[in-house]
Amino acid sequence: MWILIVGSPQTVERPEGGAEALRQLGCRVRTSDLWDRLDHPELAADPPGAVLIEAVDEVDAGRAAMVRLRAVPALSDVPVLLAVTVNAIQRIQPQDAFDDIVLVPYVPVELYVRIRRAEWGRSEFESPERIKVGKVVIDVAGHEAWVDGRAVVLTQQEFALLRFLSSHRGRVFSRQQLLDRVWGVDYYGGSRTVDIHVRRLRMKLGTDKVPLRTVRGVGYKMDAP
Repeated sequence: MWILIVGSPQTVERPEGGAEALRQLGCRVRTSDLWDRLDHPELAADPPGAVLIEAVDEVDAGRAAMVRLRAVPALSDVPVLLAVTVNAIQRIQPQDAFDDIVLVPYVPVELYVRIRRAEWGRSEFESPERIKVGKVVIDVAGHEAWVDGRAVVLTQQEFALLRFLSSHRGRVFSRQQLLDRVWGVDYYGGSRTVDIHVRRLRMKLGTDKVPLRTVRGVGYKMDAP
C-alpha cells in the first residue's frame, strides 16, 4: 500500500509534514499539488491505499480537493483523510464526506494508525480465519460476526449462509443451490427457507452494511468489491 498526500507544495514537503512523518515510519508516499491533474494512467493501475489532504487551515481548499479526488475513477472509493489544525476543526461540516480527520501538528504513530484504519474500513479481504465484506467482519474460526464493530448474534444457518455467499462474491446462486451447498441435501426445509434466512440476515446486518442482493428470477448473490 502507498499513500497519496495532497496539498500545497510548501505544505506537503515541510519537515514536520505528513509525507516526512510517514516516510520515517517506512511508508511509501507520493505527493501532489492541490491543483495538479489526478487522472494519471498509473493511478488506475496502482491506486493508493489512502489519500491524506493537508488542508491545515484551508478547509475550503480541502473540500475542493475532495471533489476533484472523487471525480477520478481510480480514487472514487479510496479513503480520504483531512489534516487540519485545531482552529480549523470548527469549520468542518457534517456533510463533508471525509473518512477521518487528523490534527496538525501530527503525532506520527496516530497518523499512521488513522490511515490504516480508514484503509481497512473500506477494504475487503478473505483469509482462512476471517472474511471482510463492506462493514461486516466474519470470524470463521470463532463463528462470530460484527457490523461496524458491533457483534451480531446469528443462528447456525444464518452464519453458514453469510459465510458461503461472502466466500463466493459476485456469483449468483439459486435457492436450491444454496440449500444443497450451504446446509446439505438432508437439511429439512424447502427452498423458500432460504428467503427467510436472507431476510433475517438483512435485518440483523443492515441492508446498507452488506451487499447481499436479490437477482430476480434466479436467486441471491453477494456483490463483488
